[in-house]
Amino acid sequence: MYALHGRRARRITSAATREECGRHGARDARSACTGLHRLGRCAPTQRSSAVTRAARRTAPRKTHAKTRQDTPRHAVPKPQAPAAAITAPKSKVKAVKAVDVPKGGAVLDSYQKALDDKPIFTKACTSGIGFAVSDVLTQLFIEKMDFDLKRLVKMASFGFLLHGTTGHFFYNFLDGKLKGTDPLTVAAKVAIDQTCWAPVFMVMFFSYMMVFEGTPDLIEAKIRQDVFTAVKGSWMTWIPAHTINFAFVPSDMRLLYINTIQIFFNMFMSVIGNTEAVAAE
Repeated sequence: MYALHGRRARRITSAATREECGRHGARDARSACTGLHRLGRCAPTQRSSAVTRAARRTAPRKTHAKTRQDTPRHAVPKPQAPAAAITAPKSKVKAVKAVDVPKGGAVLDSYQKALDDKPIFTKACTSGIGFAVSDVLTQLFIEKMDFDLKRLVKMASFGFLLHGTTGHFFYNFLDGKLKGTDPLTVAAKVAIDQTCWAPVFMVMFFSYMMVFEGTPDLIEAKIRQDVFTAVKGSWMTWIPAHTINFAFVPSDMRLLYINTIQIFFNMFMSVIGNTEAVAAE
């Protein structure tokens, strides 16, 4: 049976509709009720249409295998590795763990901790390294002579045994007596350092050089020969350097600052200290 609605035809295939339409006495239910369907007067057709619409409303809808959440509209494809990377054999070299190199702040913190734990030993090592570096630079770049290992040991041992230890006690004493960083206090510290400590230091330096060489009898001649030249060089270098030192550098960091400047001053001291002493006639 066909029900016509406007220009479109719908086929009614329900078994119940075909049975009820048989009451019209037609051999073929579809052809018998064609006219009545056109006029909308066939009760069985109306009932069957209602049943069909109800069945469609109550019938479960077909669901897709994947929901909208499972398959987003704009899914971004995963990047694939290049073919060369997939087929390349794995390296058999084991990864080496990177060594942590301390930064500038960490180095200063470590040095400060060493000063707190062992102040004299730390300052002695600092001076020993400073004198050693100065002598190496002097031999290689200033005098350009065959490297003298004995001379290097002599200079480094003086820095470790005498310069670092005596400097520790002297500058602690000076800072304890003259406290503050006002211009008058700084000027007083520089004057005491260069008029009292510098000559004593030079006598100690030349005496150690002669004893190390096995010629203690030449100590007096060496002092007479070179001490004034050494003190003049000290005044030219250390008056401006110690002005900055006493004004801005903390007391426990003084020897680190001094040895940094003294790397260059010790080149001058290395040349003077290793000249031959002429005995007085």
